[in-house]
Amino acid sequence: MANPLAALITRRYAGRGIPVAVVLPSGERVALSGEPRLDLVARNVAGLKALASPQLGDLARAYVRNDLDFTGSARDVLAVAQSLVGDVAHRRDPLATRWRLWKNQRRSNRVNVAHHYDVSDAFYRLWLDERMVYSCAYFRHDDDTLDAAQLAKLDHICRKLRLAPGERFLDIGCGWGALLFHAATFYGVTAHGITLSRNQFEHVREEITHRGLAGRVRVDLLDYADLPAESRYDKIASVGMFEHVGLARFGRYFGAIRRALAPGGLALNHGITHNFVGRHSLGSGLGDFVEDYIFPGGELTHVSGVIEALGRQGLEILDAEALRPHYARTLWCWADRLEARADAARAEVGEEKFRVWRIYLAGAAHAFDRGWLSLFQILAGKPHPDGRLAQPWTREHMYPQAAD
Repeated sequence: MANPLAALITRRYAGRGIPVAVVLPSGERVALSGEPRLDLVARNVAGLKALASPQLGDLARAYVRNDLDFTGSARDVLAVAQSLVGDVAHRRDPLATRWRLWKNQRRSNRVNVAHHYDVSDAFYRLWLDERMVYSCAYFRHDDDTLDAAQLAKLDHICRKLRLAPGERFLDIGCGWGALLFHAATFYGVTAHGITLSRNQFEHVREEITHRGLAGRVRVDLLDYADLPAESRYDKIASVGMFEHVGLARFGRYFGAIRRALAPGGLALNHGITHNFVGRHSLGSGLGDFVEDYIFPGGELTHVSGVIEALGRQGLEILDAEALRPHYARTLWCWADRLEARADAARAEVGEEKFRVWRIYLAGAAHAFDRGWLSLFQILAGKPHPDGRLAQPWTREHMYPQAAD
């Protein structure tokens, strides 16, 4: 079967000037242009099949299974893969995809979160910034490093929420605790983080002791739905977490935030959105790949759906900021850093999981570059019973002048 597939691949891409050479299972190298910049290596018939009728998700699976390999960087191969596939349509999810999503959403949130986050703290440390912030950074200047941009993001959130000394602050899905520690140290709040990741919980608990923040910061291994009914906070942040919730649970999720928020309080929701109204996952098989390998049970919607869900729970929208370019750059930083530490990553998590994360980070960066996905920070408030909701007249508090 290999020879007919190889001939089909050659005919399919002939004359398109794609700067790649295909290396067949026999070892023969077939250049698809006069100056190929990288090699796509088909190790077997399955790899040839993925190339013969390509979808981005199928190409990613073939790479993870080592049916396909490539030379060069993941950044380079994503551009080539897009050339192979052509236009990507984002249609309604097929029935099989919706069934798999429904099944995964029936599992506990804890199981789905553990699949993604409880890989290995040492693995994440290889490519995240020094504070272990696993969400979109905020680049204030062209030459900002990832470390500087993540610090700027933490401060950007705290300023938007107008955190003040003595306030009670909740971080839903607190990760490795960077926002908790920043808010408590520099804004004087009493910070409470909740997470479903055992690894993150243990890390934050150890850091609280190490930093001498007992009494000012605490962390619980807790789902947002299980917050005690009497819990009240002046400010709440959810950063890079609500993508795991699922559209059917938006009412419960934003309802829990409204109940936990004191009258007059503010909440900031920071998360990925789909850029196509009525679509909930990426086309060309990418949504299926992410569901199977990265975020089981996760679901995206257009920002209008997020705003509507907040509004249905009686939360008043005060501000929405699109950060798509910031997340594209963040993801490319992560992808490049992971590739630079490839040997250490393989030693930590094994070849297959390294491949999953290598192609996922680059694929996600590509999706943000192409405008398929976006990311929004949405600031909302819970009015007092008489409608009062204090808010500055301008946004100057969010965007202080840089001291250049």
